[in-house]
Amino acid sequence: MKPDDTPEDGPFAKLVDEQLELAAARLPALDPALLHPSPVDHEERSEAHATFEDVLLGNAQPTPEMLEELAALDAAPALSDEELARQALSDGGADGDPLTPE
Repeated sequence: MKPDDTPEDGPFAKLVDEQLELAAARLPALDPALLHPSPVDHEERSEAHATFEDVLLGNAQPTPEMLEELAALDAAPALSDEELARQALSDGGADGDPLTPE
């Protein structure tokens, strides 16, 4: 049911429909080769990127890079409470205002 104030199809509506059809005709077909770049464009990965959560849930194996990063984090010295407080006070948070630290 159309409201009473809706204009009838006229020249403008016809022009809009034609422009939409032209735009749709120019869109590429949904071909996987068009959606995903070729190996020439970038280095292909054989499998999806595993996240830390995937590894914890047992859905993926950790990558060597992930293991190196975890080892570096484990070897890093712990931050003191004073350093943590200093970092929190120096961060302005989402609003960027250092007077209201996050």
